[in-house]
Amino acid sequence: MSPGEERVGVHCPIGLFSEREAEILRLTGKINQARTAADKGPWARALMESVQVLLTCEHYDEKSTDCSLCRGFSELRYKTAELVVKAGHLHSRRAL
Repeated sequence: MSPGEERVGVHCPIGLFSEREAEILRLTGKINQARTAADKGPWARALMESVQVLLTCEHYDEKSTDCSLCRGFSELRYKTAELVVKAGHLHSRRAL
């Protein structure tokens, strides 16, 4: 990080976000590296499972900006992974 650059992130009071974030980034990388829609599917399903942990957090506080950011990021990631899975299914159908 360069001088004057502030690191911005979600500050989870129970550490769940940072714990899951590493796995989410790893799975996202695997999706991006996969060559075909069908190859991306298993990674996208694993990503959905990982993100689901954040979406069902028992410590969610609707008054917390950090919780709202975590939930928002997680919803977007889940929806994106869902689209990847659907694309894989469409590709599989066309191949038949």
